[in-house]
Amino acid sequence: MTSASQPVRKVVIVGGGTAGWLTAGRIAAEHATKAHHPVEVVLVESPNIPTIGVGEGTWPTMRNTLIKLGIRETDFIRECDASFKQGAKFAGWVTGDANDFYYHPLMLPQGFSQGNLGPYWQQHQDTIEQSFSNAVCFQEALCEHNRAPKSIRHAEFGAVANYAYHLDAGKFTAFLTRHCTEKLNVRHVLADVTGVIAHDNGDIRAIQTQQAGEIDGDLFVDCTGFQSLLLGKHYKVPFVPCDDVLFIDRALAVHVPYDSPDAPVATHTISTAQQAGWIWDIGLQSRRGVGHVYASRYQSEQQALDQLAQYVGPQFNDFSVKQIQIQSGHREHFWHNNCVAVGLSAGFLEPLEASALVLVELSATMLAEQLPVNRATMPIIAKRFNQTFQYRWQRIIDFLKLHYMLTKRTDTAFWRDNCDPATIPDSLQELLDLWRYHPPYDHDFTSNNEVFPAASYQYVMYGMGFESDLSFGQQQVAKAFAQQQLQMNQQARQKVLSALPTHRDLLNKINQYGLQPV
Repeated sequence: MTSASQPVRKVVIVGGGTAGWLTAGRIAAEHATKAHHPVEVVLVESPNIPTIGVGEGTWPTMRNTLIKLGIRETDFIRECDASFKQGAKFAGWVTGDANDFYYHPLMLPQGFSQGNLGPYWQQHQDTIEQSFSNAVCFQEALCEHNRAPKSIRHAEFGAVANYAYHLDAGKFTAFLTRHCTEKLNVRHVLADVTGVIAHDNGDIRAIQTQQAGEIDGDLFVDCTGFQSLLLGKHYKVPFVPCDDVLFIDRALAVHVPYDSPDAPVATHTISTAQQAGWIWDIGLQSRRGVGHVYASRYQSEQQALDQLAQYVGPQFNDFSVKQIQIQSGHREHFWHNNCVAVGLSAGFLEPLEASALVLVELSATMLAEQLPVNRATMPIIAKRFNQTFQYRWQRIIDFLKLHYMLTKRTDTAFWRDNCDPATIPDSLQELLDLWRYHPPYDHDFTSNNEVFPAASYQYVMYGMGFESDLSFGQQQVAKAFAQQQLQMNQQARQKVLSALPTHRDLLNKINQYGLQPV
């Protein structure tokens, strides 16, 4: 029987992959070297189960995660086939026409903290003659002109424009494995889990493994992917599906080589709408990662393959296609007794807006920063963790649904059904009802646990043609202020386009010379 005063001295991460190693690294970096209360971090992973390995998009939060882990940006870019990501381009999501696209950049609109330019742009868009994102943010122009967010003269993690990364998930996992074991003293055990041994109070005392026997611990982190061996299978915490809101349940992924070594590398994720889903296109240094996510209730796998083949081109038949089943949803709660789930074991949504890795980062960060000192404080922190992530999962579901339900497409049942009010969460509908008369802005989001800021909603909503009724004059900024901000953005756009290198050029220089360490 474990006592309430028993200190947390040993954390066992069950499962590897990006989720396992990021979590192990964050906890080890924070606690393993503490003089008075060091925490041993052990990662146990099967030598026989491959990881999913297709998550290639990140958020700007990854920069801070790498810093916290003590990883040099130069090493990360060189070893993980990484490139810079400055946002997402959504093609065909509104009308499906050839010229239909909008951007969700990673920078805030010009002057965002001083005033809301959305209503002014909406009233004057005919004379401004630019998309919302292009009018208020120069990052769309950087993406369209294939410019990097920084130059070789910038130090590691420094930038002109906010950025995240695209990466090779398999290489990133191998890179993290080396770093965590060699630099952060994480103990790596290759073994298959065969059972769970419990204390009388229901806590996990140890896991039983085939190759390494019993491995005991004080806190267990379930990173076993879709299997969810601890939280799902052992504790039987229910899975809460959301396929009535988000219809995507299949993915087909391929690696596409460039035509030449000096081919341009896209500095944004390209998401191109299809008949019953969408195709992602991510540019790494050595290849593109391309995949079709779709809803199987609306089309067959062969139809999805045909659309992917048409997108990729004649060489498609030369590539092997990875098939992935997606069950959209999450566990009812994420921390149970002395076990917490991180990554796919906690849940998964489609890869739109790259929410999978950021949820891993956020989970690992909260665990590292609020790691229970002893068993007595664990229920309090578990309650906080569960409340925080139940909120975050719902906000992500809302934001992803927003991309679908604002469409004007009626060409297939998939797009029509996404606009059915019965498929729209009440929490999202409430915001939309408000925004019909009160344009979206920062004060609509008051929680410290928001995942997507108000600016993200603005980019998607205005990009998809949403309009508020402005006849009541609400949230109007001064005309002089608005014009000044738009002019400042235009000047900044011209400056960065002339000053910044192409994406490929910067990546080549980083590989050759490296970036200046912080």
